[in-house]
This record gives sequence, structure tokens and C-alpha cells, in this order.
Amino acid sequence: MVSALALAFYLAKTTEADEVFVPVLNIKRSELPLRGDNVFFLQKVHIPESLLIFRDEIDLHALHKAGWLTLTLVDHHALPTSDAALEDAVAEVLDHRPIEQKCCPPCHVTVELVGSCTTLVTERILQGAPETLDRQTAALLHGTIILDCVNMDLNIGKATPKDKKYVAKLEALFPDLPDRKDIFDSLQKAKFDVSGLTTEQMLRKDQKTITRQGISVAISAIYMDLEAFLQRSGLIADLHAFCQAHSYDALVAMTIFFNTHNEPVRQLAIFCPYAALRMTICGALERSHSPFLKLTPVPSNHPNLQAYLQGNTQISRKKLLPLLQEALSACSDSMTIPSGQPETGGVSKEQVDTELDRGGAPLIPGLSQDEEDPPLPPTPMNSLVDECPLDQGLPKLSAEAIFEKCSQISLSQSTSASLPKK
Repeated sequence: MVSALALAFYLAKTTEADEVFVPVLNIKRSELPLRGDNVFFLQKVHIPESLLIFRDEIDLHALHKAGWLTLTLVDHHALPTSDAALEDAVAEVLDHRPIEQKCCPPCHVTVELVGSCTTLVTERILQGAPETLDRQTAALLHGTIILDCVNMDLNIGKATPKDKKYVAKLEALFPDLPDRKDIFDSLQKAKFDVSGLTTEQMLRKDQKTITRQGISVAISAIYMDLEAFLQRSGLIADLHAFCQAHSYDALVAMTIFFNTHNEPVRQLAIFCPYAALRMTICGALERSHSPFLKLTPVPSNHPNLQAYLQGNTQISRKKLLPLLQEALSACSDSMTIPSGQPETGGVSKEQVDTELDRGGAPLIPGLSQDEEDPPLPPTPMNSLVDECPLDQGLPKLSAEAIFEKCSQISLSQSTSASLPKK
């Protein structure tokens, strides 16, 4: 979000052509409350949410058909299937993850494996036109780099020399920026705060989806102790409703919290009303040796839910995804989930083992890279991937309305509580 806001601001300040630069936040507006750190940071730097434009409020396809659209992708490089027609509108990619050549549009690509994409945006601004940088934008860049790089902790090693260089440069230009530890602690606290969220909001806060031959599995990171999560009132009904509403056949929840020694604790819960699929997923995780999860079953009072304590806390969700992908790829056509009611009959362990041994086509590529290794806080989901929640719904903002929106943003330049041209 900050990469889009800051880069659009910089381009608007430095481009003489008669162009309008619109930072589009790649989530629905209704999903912003799930991003506690984003909401907190916007309020802290006095940016009204009303000035922001979200993905479900702008018709990029209409702009493209009218010949008015040029896209710059920041902090990701893959368009979802529903936006494939926009690929020839992508003029540039600015990312800090390894590029998947099959997913990346054919355009100018800037990729450097730094700790935060906002480091690359900061570099472009300071090398191109440092006089355009104001304190509000500097605060956004500064705080985001610190959060992404875990407060530049040497023991964790997330920060690269370039990340450290540009945090120092921002602090030299604006000496009154918040203390690093203070801003990191406040942002991390906001990121992990799930108080007040419904079960569905907790599941969608940091979620990925993988799909194979009509079988769809959601993988959600839950930021609380598994025991407390399982004791939520009406949990099983909520899990059923969540899967049904989004056409998921199974749900894998990875809980993570930090103990009194600030050490990560990871636990797993697999919810699936289909016995064969549930046993397939659980069997794949239990038998895995590369990586070895060191799973210990936790008693569950519901037959459709299996819970585990994960002894190997180094295995993050990012590393768990390939195991699930392989398990679904191994499912034969006979494992396709039928429409209608979930199956109720039992399935033998031998039957599941046979199904896992059968070959199958690989999953569609496009898994996003989001959750960092512990004890890093989770980063926002990369929403430009297949099976993304943003693939749903129709845009609501017309092309003409965009220019009116940008005019409103421009008028706010003189107000300290607003973000010019963002």
C-alpha cells in the first residue's frame, strides 16, 4: 500500500505530461479493517481513508478499453487470471521478490531482493527528485521499511545493506521521525491485534487459496493460541459457513503466537467435512519429512476437525503451501468433491495412501509469497494471484469519476491532515 501511495505521489510531482497517477490499493475497501497495521498507520500519519481508491472501486478494464490505462505493479509482479487482458497495459514492475518468468508481464522490470519494496521506492525518489519528498511520505516509507525488516534486527537478518542505508537517509532528512523501536512495536502490535474480529474476518485477514481439479483449499494464518481459537463460540458453524460462502472444500488454519520468551508457537487445525479429503491432507502433513513438521495430535471434539501442535516452528505457512499443493496434485479424479452434502462414510487409511501415491498434473502456478519465517510478523497477502478474493465482484468507479476523485485529492494539498495526490 505504501509503495503504491509513495510512488504515485513521486510520479505526480515529477512528470510533466498531462497524466493522472492513481495509487490503487489492491484490496476491497471493506477489507481494510482487517489490516490493523494499515489502519493504524494511516491514522498516525493523518491520511483520511476517504482519499484512498481500492480495487473494487475502479474499472481498470474500462480504462484499458478506452486507451487511458498504464499500469505499474509494485510489490508484486503477477496479474490474476481475471486481469489477464490488462497485461499489455503494464509498463513497469517494481518488486523485491524473485520473478516468476511465466507470471511476469513483458515490460521494464526492476527487482532487487531487499527486505522491503518501499526501500526501492525510497531509492527512486531520493535518486530522482529528493526535493519532492515531504515528511508525511517519508514517515510512510520509514515505518514500512522498519516493519518489513523487523526493526533492522541483525539476529533475524531480514534487512539488507540497502534497507539500512535508506532508513538512515530518511532519518537524516527528517530528524523528527519516530524512534525505530517505537514505530515497530506499535505497527507490530496493530498487525497482530485480532480483538473485535469475527471468525470470518480472522480467517480472511491473512489467507491464501490453492485449487486443483475443482478442489479448493483455504489456508489462513490465525494470530492467537489454537486452544483459544477452538473455544470461540459457534466456531464449527462459522467454519462451515465460511467454507460454504467461498466454495472452499477444506480449511487449513495455522495459528501463531509468541510465548513469554518471545518464541514463536505454531499449531495447525484442518477443517473439512469430506472424510477422504481431510485424511488426504492430514496424511500428507503427518508423513512429511522434507520438511518435517513434528506434528503432535491435539484432541478435538468435532469429527470434521483435526488439530496439531507443530513442533518444528521454523515451518511457516509459506513452507507449508508446497506440501498442500503436492497433496492436492496427487488426488485422482475419484477424489473430486461432489456437489451437495459432505460425505459421511469413513475412509480407510489404505485408501488414502493409495490416492496419495497416484500421480497427477501440477497445480496452477501463482502461489503468493507472503508469510515470512518466524519470528517475523506476517506481511500482507499478495492479492494479485489466482483464486484471489479480489477476483470477485464488479468495479463500481467509472473512468470519469477517477478524475473527480483525483481533483479532490489535489484540493487537499494545503491541509496537513491529507495526503496530496495519493
